[in-house]
Amino acid sequence: MASYDVVFDTLGLRQWCDRDAGGGPMTMDQLLGRSAGGDEAAAKSLWELPFPSLDTLHQACNAMPQTRNVTKGLEEIFLAAKDGLKVVLDPITQPLSWLLDGSLFVVLNTPWFVIVPVLLAAVYAVSRSLKLVAFVALCIFALAFIDHYDYAMQTLSIIFVCAFLCVLLGVPIGIAMSRSDTMKRGTIPVLDMLQTLPPFVYLIPLIFLFSVTESKLYGIAIILYAIVPVIRLTDLGIRQVDPDVVEAANAFGMTERQKLFGVQVPLALPTIMAGVNQTIMMSLAMVVIASLVSAPGLGVLVLRGIRNLELGVGLVAGLGIVLLAVILDRVTKASLQRINPEKID
Repeated sequence: MASYDVVFDTLGLRQWCDRDAGGGPMTMDQLLGRSAGGDEAAAKSLWELPFPSLDTLHQACNAMPQTRNVTKGLEEIFLAAKDGLKVVLDPITQPLSWLLDGSLFVVLNTPWFVIVPVLLAAVYAVSRSLKLVAFVALCIFALAFIDHYDYAMQTLSIIFVCAFLCVLLGVPIGIAMSRSDTMKRGTIPVLDMLQTLPPFVYLIPLIFLFSVTESKLYGIAIILYAIVPVIRLTDLGIRQVDPDVVEAANAFGMTERQKLFGVQVPLALPTIMAGVNQTIMMSLAMVVIASLVSAPGLGVLVLRGIRNLELGVGLVAGLGIVLLAVILDRVTKASLQRINPEKID
């Protein structure tokens, strides 16, 4: 006798439960119980009463679904909608593949003596610090000295593309949230889900939607994972602008557009840049995980070290990722320090 037989008998549902008797596969607990030579479904005492989960209730009532029915149902719903989703998503996401493939082509086919000076010039342009430029040059040459230059440039190119798209999409969304409480209430649950969802889970539906050979597969995963900070901090920065300043802008007769781009966004720029910094860091974290779905870069070497138990390969690649993280963090923080909201006109 199953643990919850008495419940269905008391409710008068025994006939409904027994209509599918004998059908459907056994659960793992039933298989283990049979192999042990006894019926493990029944509780020997109230203390041992199992939680009324789907599988436990199914043992007492065959009409109740099993957990595997729920997971299989979700899979069938997703597969049924797969073709329709691909028709909509393929043309929308194809430019992402072009951007990623194009950036990888450029960094791999341009000589190092062109790429490195361009990177160092960009670092100096945003930081105005020769010490930081020297530090970045030292890190890049160290990676090149151990033949990790190509892998590092692949990782950087993916981060640049994905972080740029995160800012391009995230800042307008954050601005819209700051100007509409209704939109903020609708967007916050989505951001909470994206921020708490484990990184590997992002890859599961995307693998079914796109081919592993398509670069947009890992590009979409990186963007979804990394876009949250720039959206949240853009909204926060604009909402924290001093109301007296906004009131003064209204007194001068500024339009909403002038007030936004002439007052609120410049004053919120330090907070927005902090969001950009976090987005870049999260892009770097996700690009390593995305190596599981063919994302190139240093993550490939980390994955190789894990799969083949090559300790040295994994550790050196991990050190390279740390150097890239330090470079990106120092550069973005140096650019943030140059922004003084009190001197913005």
